[in-house]
Amino acid sequence: MDLGKNATIRLRPEDEYMHPIEAAHNFNESMYINLFDHRQRCGGWFRVGNRPNEGYAEMSFCFYLPNGKVAFMFQRPQIQNNDALDAGGMAFNILEPLKSLRLTYSGEAVLLDNPQQMDNPKAAFTNNPKVSASAEITFTGFTPVYGGEALDENGNPIEEDPDESFARAHYEQHMRGIGTVTIGEERFELSGLGLRDHSWGPRYWQNLYWYRWLPMVFSEQLAINISIVQMASGRQHIWGMVYDSRDGGPAEYDLIESAELSSVLDAHHQAQSQQASICTVSGRRYQIKGESLSLIPLRNRRQTDSGEWRNTRITEAMSRFECDGLVGYGMSEYLDQMIDGKPVGIAC
Repeated sequence: MDLGKNATIRLRPEDEYMHPIEAAHNFNESMYINLFDHRQRCGGWFRVGNRPNEGYAEMSFCFYLPNGKVAFMFQRPQIQNNDALDAGGMAFNILEPLKSLRLTYSGEAVLLDNPQQMDNPKAAFTNNPKVSASAEITFTGFTPVYGGEALDENGNPIEEDPDESFARAHYEQHMRGIGTVTIGEERFELSGLGLRDHSWGPRYWQNLYWYRWLPMVFSEQLAINISIVQMASGRQHIWGMVYDSRDGGPAEYDLIESAELSSVLDAHHQAQSQQASICTVSGRRYQIKGESLSLIPLRNRRQTDSGEWRNTRITEAMSRFECDGLVGYGMSEYLDQMIDGKPVGIAC
């Protein structure tokens, strides 16, 4: 989170709920959450993003089965307001602000034997079976909340160019989750760990040149979130946090001060593994190895006012991580603008 000079961050319990619609055409308010059951080696991520000025929401349901299959659904249901994060059969309900919430979903999902097929979404949705899918999971935070809304020296929200802004106001929290997910005839009783994100403000997926986002949890004593973002101008921003209470220290986040990341790509230029080296504000250093267990490539396209089509690829991989001899699970999410069929962040 790049605050800039004299900026501060404000987070209030009421920020758990919906915010007034802003004037920017691409105003977005969204909530995302993931959960992975370490024992069963399965889990997923779930998102609703409202775009009230554009008249629709984005709903994503993604569940990685233990056998390598992926159940996925994406919809753009019409909405008329920003009253709730409830669209396309998915809903987020706050139980206690900044502490607990419930995620529900009832609908369908396409069941992919080979998740790589989603590189061509039309064909993937046409050629694979659709099954009934549902989720009901209660999440409770085991860490503090990090983030909020950036304010200037006068206490007013900082405005950004809508064509450059991305999650201007947002916060994150590592959570434990208990509940059920059903995929067709299969029912999964889940008890896992994950991370949630709530953001509001202008957003186009094309506003960023590329990013690497690695949220992971090893236990309720060690959880890490790494974010490396690069703009087309070349400006790079590194941030994130580490929750490490293994030695009996304070139960708070230690912010990431620096990070280095190298990735091993496959023939599709998609990350199959990565190594990260991070240093926190307190001076603690961590070496992390990641391996993609199941990866699904997604895309977002937008036509500019000049008629140009811009194509964004986001690879979403359930990943296994190692750090300090511990094994954890989470996501390796790589966003790239695509030029001539190649990701612009291919070097990272």
